[in-house]
Amino acid sequence: MTFIDNIISWYSAHMNYASITALMAVESSFIPFPSEVVIPPAAFVAGQPESVLCTTGNYPVDVLLIVLFGTLGAMIGAIINYGLSVWLGRLIIYKFADSRVGHLCLLSGEKLQRAEAYFREHGNVSTFIGRFIPGIRQLISIPAGLSRMHFGAFLWWTFLGAFIWNCILAALGYLAAGQMDRIKEYSHELSVAILVLFGCVVVYYVIKRLLRVKK
Repeated sequence: MTFIDNIISWYSAHMNYASITALMAVESSFIPFPSEVVIPPAAFVAGQPESVLCTTGNYPVDVLLIVLFGTLGAMIGAIINYGLSVWLGRLIIYKFADSRVGHLCLLSGEKLQRAEAYFREHGNVSTFIGRFIPGIRQLISIPAGLSRMHFGAFLWWTFLGAFIWNCILAALGYLAAGQMDRIKEYSHELSVAILVLFGCVVVYYVIKRLLRVKK
């Protein structure tokens, strides 16, 4: 079994709000872990009366709690990335990404460069849009920290993006009824759809910035 398989096995036996928060914090940090195996199964399990996640007896409320705790975990992981980037600086962050440990975490200087380029291109709103992009989701907080993005704005955009993404995953958990193979398929398609829907937001901010530069 792989590392992720072991974590999934452990999570299946210890599924609760604390483990949801912890795993989503891991998923949102520099440690690679898919959020698709955290929120959707929890949303499905919450509908079972004997589940420890069925705390209120009201399925929509229980799913909302899963989304909120998952979002809390995502923000914790993002804050860790942001704080480490501010504290350590670009040189050490890039050295870590290109180190053996960094490669074990699926990091590389090239990936960080792509994340920084994405952040420079789209500005602060990238911390929101980046939450929907595989491969960028875990890294977008690093360039935000390196550029010393305003912390309040960083928290707001991170919360908004993580909350919406977790709502989508929770809906998939309800609709997929435990079919994990289809969860990943639909989550990818929804990621693309979200990017299209929020593309207008990116265009708006780019045009706004260009007009500001001209002035």
